[in-house]
Amino acid sequence: MTAADWPAVEAIYLEGIDTGHATFEAAPPTWDRFDTSKLDVGRLVAVDDSTVLGWTALSPVSTRPVYAGVVEHSVYVASSARGCRLGRKLIDRLVADADAAGIWTIQSSIFPENTASLALHDRAGFRTIGRRERIALMTYGPLAGTWRDTILIERRAPEPR
Repeated sequence: MTAADWPAVEAIYLEGIDTGHATFEAAPPTWDRFDTSKLDVGRLVAVDDSTVLGWTALSPVSTRPVYAGVVEHSVYVASSARGCRLGRKLIDRLVADADAAGIWTIQSSIFPENTASLALHDRAGFRTIGRRERIALMTYGPLAGTWRDTILIERRAPEPR
């Protein structure tokens, strides 16, 4: 993923935001903010005929050295490409890249209503750690003012480093 991909990545991110079940963010960040908050490893775009159809990115969960191998991930697929196994391909590549980089835990928080994402991650070898009840208050969309639960998932590398 490069700055040149950002307009398409941002549009796909906005599609996810508009569902109300992808993120607590009310709007995509600027490219600069996105760029500085993500790791270099795991920045992937899926392209078909020069059209970006999906993306992934990794963020560190902490700046403390003991958490250097623990990241949070995002995976987004354009509405036009959903149901085509693109999400699985992106996650499989993300996991392979993370493993090669020495990342030992990939985690994410997913809204329980996002059953497609939960099923995708389950098939990709992620496990459910637990449910975080009323973890944050939704600030936008039709669910604004609603306390939301999230499902915490993780994937551990076969041999932590």
